[in-house]
Amino acid sequence: MSSVVLLPYAPSSVAVARQRLSSDLHDCGVFHHAIDDAVLVVSELLSNALRHAHPLPSGMVRVSWLRSGDHIEVSVSDGGAATEPRAGRPALSSLGGRGLGIVEYVAESWGVRHDGDTTTVWAILPAPKEKLNGQVPALKEAG
Repeated sequence: MSSVVLLPYAPSSVAVARQRLSSDLHDCGVFHHAIDDAVLVVSELLSNALRHAHPLPSGMVRVSWLRSGDHIEVSVSDGGAATEPRAGRPALSSLGGRGLGIVEYVAESWGVRHDGDTTTVWAILPAPKEKLNGQVPALKEAG
């Protein structure tokens, strides 16, 4: 299962991407906690692109996902920024700067690819089916 969605370079696109990803993963029977994690990561990646980067030459951003086996790769492509995306370590009193730290915690891996003027931030997460041999899969616990 895979999908590529071109969305306007606007805050309202975050909700659209979340809904489309959630619906696709639900239709595939992915465990609901894994859906929540994937939707959270897409929200963070897309919000960062809208906050810190330029749109693609088309004026859009590209959100994509590819589910393979029990994993999903989600990615957001934009027109790049003056700085490289990296996980921050904000002070406790900071109002922001935690997005990629959240992605780093939730995802098994994440990174940045460059292709000309396009920057893609990607993350790979577990996306097991709802039941595996009659058992609910275990995911990483917060704490």
